[in-house]
Amino acid sequence: MDTKVRELIESLHGSDRMVSVAIAGAGTRAVGWILGVAGASRTVLDVQIPYASSAVVDYVGFEPEQFVSAETSLALARAAYFRAVDLRSGDSPVAGVSCTATIATDRRKRGEHRCHVAAHHETGWSVRSLTLAKGRRDRSGEDDVVSRLILNAIAEVAGVGERVDLGLLEGENVLRDGIEFVDHPEALSEGHIGHVVVGSDGTETADGTFIGGVLPGSFNPLHRGHTRLAEAASAILGAPVAYEISITNVDKPPLEISEVRQRLAQFAGRVVVVTRAPVFYEKARRLPGCTFVIGVDTMRRVIDPKYYGNSRGKMLSALHEMRELGCSFLVAGRVDGREFRTLRDVAVPSEFEGMFREIAESEFREDLSSTDIRLASESVGVR
Repeated sequence: MDTKVRELIESLHGSDRMVSVAIAGAGTRAVGWILGVAGASRTVLDVQIPYASSAVVDYVGFEPEQFVSAETSLALARAAYFRAVDLRSGDSPVAGVSCTATIATDRRKRGEHRCHVAAHHETGWSVRSLTLAKGRRDRSGEDDVVSRLILNAIAEVAGVGERVDLGLLEGENVLRDGIEFVDHPEALSEGHIGHVVVGSDGTETADGTFIGGVLPGSFNPLHRGHTRLAEAASAILGAPVAYEISITNVDKPPLEISEVRQRLAQFAGRVVVVTRAPVFYEKARRLPGCTFVIGVDTMRRVIDPKYYGNSRGKMLSALHEMRELGCSFLVAGRVDGREFRTLRDVAVPSEFEGMFREIAESEFREDLSSTDIRLASESVGVR
């Protein structure tokens, strides 16, 4: 390991970014270098080497059209990022870095010797592609170049200024593609991340953790019924309650980014989770262990096969998955015509009754709705 490589790795170990790495085809020397410098546990969460084609398929969840490509490398980096999210402690910043490569071997190759190194982090992605001068280096020499390219990719995503020289030959050039999103909501809207936790102080954490109650809604607008329900639920659970807005909705078109930001502005001093999860089993996958705080009208939809492709089997399977993820429901009563309906008015499948708990009318009742507020506002506007 030369001095420049060591110095770069020492800087990586001093940053707060942690990475999961997936390497297919070449570049494993980079892993050896990183692990060979004291402090690697501060940088590396996980290393996978899906070398066989079947291992790559297993890692990314689908069969790529081409195994050595920018697209496959980016898919590996994305999978590595979400693996890092699952493995990290707390909400420390993470990234997924990957490589797909085909380099010199013990048999003659007809195609080019090339590599694609990708990085996926909270608000962007990048891919570096390099075609090597075929026949000018042996396998060890080509692997050295690929490994250095991987180190530089990790350095960039970690915010480290140093870079190591790749030792490129005449005619060799690194081609780069990528994108940086404006903020976390835009990254979420584009499907780049899974959700965003906005803290009471306004800080945003991509794919962050939250344990407690979760009150989903459109919040158009946020009103005292929502805040009083959150307070009542928090008192019952003995835990904080966050609000949840989904960009996508089963019955409505997706929210525009401008609308998402406008609705978020209502929650100053409160915790909000923004997702792309229109149905509860998808919310549960993003927020395992939470208790969903809902009204009885929403409760009816949770157990209505209509929202599961008219399949009772899929509805029961979704409830089972949510239970396995440690999620449950706290259900508030709502006015329906002249009647105040509660959980007792809903026929919950017997095997899942334990997942649902009623909020007593004495603990919370609020007959105001967002629709009523909007209609009143529109009426005032007309006058």
